[in-house]
Formats: sequence, C-alpha cells, structure tokens
Amino acid sequence: MDTAVRAALEADVEVTHGRFVAAMQRRLGELEPETLERYFGTMTKLVARLEDRALPMQRVLAETVSEVGALVMLELQRRA
Repeated sequence: MDTAVRAALEADVEVTHGRFVAAMQRRLGELEPETLERYFGTMTKLVARLEDRALPMQRVLAETVSEVGALVMLELQRRA
C-alpha cells in the first residue's frame, strides 16, 4: 500500500476511534447494569488481546468475534 494512502487510512481509523469512544460515552448511562458488565468484560478482554503483541491480529479478531457473537445473541434474546 502506498505510504500516503496508508497514512490517510490510519488517520481515518483514528478519527473513527474517537467517534466510537464519544458515542459509547453518551450511551453508557442508558445501559442496563448486566449489559454494562458484559460490555466492560468484553472490552477488557479485547484490549488485553490487542496489548499482547505476540498475538497475531487475525487471532485477536477470531477470539473476539467468537466471544462477542455469543453476547450479541444473548442481548437479542433478552429483548425479544
């Protein structure tokens, strides 16, 4: 990938991360306590995986998607 294109993409990712954080901060007060606990647990595990530089990103994503998929299904069932 061209270095200029990569730099632009990295800048876009950084802006999107900022938007994500701001959006979640606005929603935290709306979350039910059980949902908030699950969200915290999920985010804690994701961050720990990302901090472990020995884990390839593909494995980080696979483990996270596997874990989050079950939580999404739980949340959907609770609302039905």
